[in-house]
This record gives sequence, structure tokens and C-alpha cells, in this order.
Amino acid sequence: MSKVINILFCGTGGQGVLKAAEVTGVAAMCAGFHVKKSEVHGMAQRGGSVESHLRFGQQVFSPLVPKGGADILLPFHSGEEERLRGFLKPGGLNLLPFLGRAHEKGVERMFLNTYMVGVLAGHLELGREFWMQALEQEFRAKKLAENINVFLAGFGEVGA
Repeated sequence: MSKVINILFCGTGGQGVLKAAEVTGVAAMCAGFHVKKSEVHGMAQRGGSVESHLRFGQQVFSPLVPKGGADILLPFHSGEEERLRGFLKPGGLNLLPFLGRAHEKGVERMFLNTYMVGVLAGHLELGREFWMQALEQEFRAKKLAENINVFLAGFGEVGA
């Protein structure tokens, strides 16, 4: 992967947006990529906007995804997807439909971010072992088995 991959995570406070970006960043680092990440919290503790910009590749200089430059938009809330849709580049991947699938499948709210990271993982060329390393590092013993199972369910959505 020689180009820089730009991902914008967005949602509201309490949805695990920052944790999802952290897991993805750790997976990319474990795969040997240079990673930059930036966060915008807004009134996160009160359900306000939260976004995290994540960029990785052989060499990355800025942590911010430029407007119209996101390869992937990963929304956890449809209102935030509408607000930040302009960041998605033409032909970029918007993962909003998978959010609806997660709700239809009854994915628990506390694991929704992990499910969506699993979906994201299915669209990226990072080895599954790097995702497992990232999940283990970020969740340690705190519901690790549940998070792995939900991640794999999301991963299985790609191409399903």
C-alpha cells in the first residue's frame, strides 16, 4: 500500500468514535504503517459531535483528512454522516449502510463501534492478525472476547 489512506470517523459522545479510531490506528501501526490521528470532541460528554481523522501509509505528514479527501467515512450517527459527507472524496466509501445493518441485526449499543471497525477492516488491506493485536491491546481483558466476536461479525458483513 503506497498511498495514504484517509478515514474519517464521526458520531456523537458516548458512541466509541475515539476508541474505534484508536483500534484502527493501532492495527495500521502493527502492520508497519506510519499513522497520524486527530480528534475533535465538541460537547462529547453531552452527546455532542465527535470526529476522529486517521491517516496511514508509508509516510504521513498531517493528521487531518482534507475536505473531499476521505477514502472512507465511518459514521456512528446518521446526522453526523450528513454533516461530514463533504469530506468523502468522489468514489470514496461511505459505511453508513452498515450502521443500519448493525441495528437490524440487534448489535448491542456498547459493541456497535467494534462491529463497524470489523466492517472497516473488511475494506482495508491489513492482515487480520494486526486487527487482533489491536483489539487485544485496546480492550485487554475488558470484554475482549465479546469485542472479538462482534468485530468478526462486522468483518463478515463485507461481501455478504
